[in-house]
Amino acid sequence: MSWTSSFTKRRTITVGRVETLVAEIGEGPPVLLLHGNPDTHTVWSDVAQSLTGVRVIAPDLPGFGASKAPADFDVSLEGQAEFVRGLVSALGLDQFHLVVHDIGGVYGLAFATLHPQRLLSLTIFNTIFFPDYRWHFWARVWRTRGLGESAMAIANRPLFVRELLRGSPDMPRDYADHAYDEFHRDAKRMALRWYRAMHPTVWQGWDTRLVEAIRDVPTQVVWGDKDPFIQSSFAERLGGSVRHVAHGHWVMVENPQLAADAINAIVARVA
Repeated sequence: MSWTSSFTKRRTITVGRVETLVAEIGEGPPVLLLHGNPDTHTVWSDVAQSLTGVRVIAPDLPGFGASKAPADFDVSLEGQAEFVRGLVSALGLDQFHLVVHDIGGVYGLAFATLHPQRLLSLTIFNTIFFPDYRWHFWARVWRTRGLGESAMAIANRPLFVRELLRGSPDMPRDYADHAYDEFHRDAKRMALRWYRAMHPTVWQGWDTRLVEAIRDVPTQVVWGDKDPFIQSSFAERLGGSVRHVAHGHWVMVENPQLAADAINAIVARVA
């Protein structure tokens, strides 16, 4: 069995110097979904088909999937926020519902810190944005020059799939295989650049600015407590209501209906 996508529209738009693949399905208020590492927009496929009465928009982040980024793409927090700003501007979105996960969380939360007035709501799945966080084992490997490149080179299918399933024990094996197939050379290079730019000290001050910025934005955190990469204690520090669930790092893959129900609920509440 192979992982299939529920998105019905795909197009490539230019955001800055990034040729960005954008997938969509549905009509209604816009909901922007930002994926993490080592994923693409397809991580949201099962969630997207269960979202009702909305326009679901899911890009491939710079360097991942079919989105082609220049070698000097700005991976600072300001650069990530600017990519999201450029993306939504290119899509003609004045305000929208934002849903984020993992490194997509950093893209989205940096944007939210600078442009909270653009958000109708914010839904956060397992991500990090705090200077007192300490990177997990693989992130420390990737942040080490030479060692990171070697780790990416030896990451064969069995090792890759094993680590994804360790992160989310109930993840379908076909999704893990699909993620391996899509984690190409450019994605590996971008992942290394991103992790090396994101020493937790870069979030100093941004974490408190975020909480203040989204104070009036309807915000929810849905946290998989079996996540071996990010401690669940960070969930309450992101602001808004928090729901802990018995899943791992990829809640949207392990339990897409639960994830979709949470997004549907906050969209309906705002409406």
